[in-house]
Amino acid sequence: MWRYAGLVFSFLLIGCASTGPNNGQVYIASAENGQEFGGASCTVLNNAQSWNIVTPTTLSIGRASGELRVVCNRAGYRTSEVRLPPISGGSGSNVGVGLGGGTGAVGLGLGFRVPISSSGGYYPSRVIVNMNRL
Repeated sequence: MWRYAGLVFSFLLIGCASTGPNNGQVYIASAENGQEFGGASCTVLNNAQSWNIVTPTTLSIGRASGELRVVCNRAGYRTSEVRLPPISGGSGSNVGVGLGGGTGAVGLGLGFRVPISSSGGYYPSRVIVNMNRL
């Protein structure tokens, strides 16, 4: 019986390994008046890492680590910056554990919830940096 309980618990933990609804993938593009264009050189940073990219691109960031900052430059345009706080994961990932016991057909149960995620959430799946001409 304990072997099956361990197997069920393992499957519950697998479901909690997600990095948010976009699996840590963030599409980053530059735009002028709502029209996307490519070729802007951008630096993307958070508290853990930094990346140098050219728009448009999809970046694999993973879990949120503080504010996401995107700074873009392109000849003929002003330098533009976007700062995005992590989106809260809501109630977070949880594992429910139940204990049951009893005699005959009568059972007694005790359940509790254990939060297993301490991440700050995730970033939006799309980041559009609006750029203005000089």
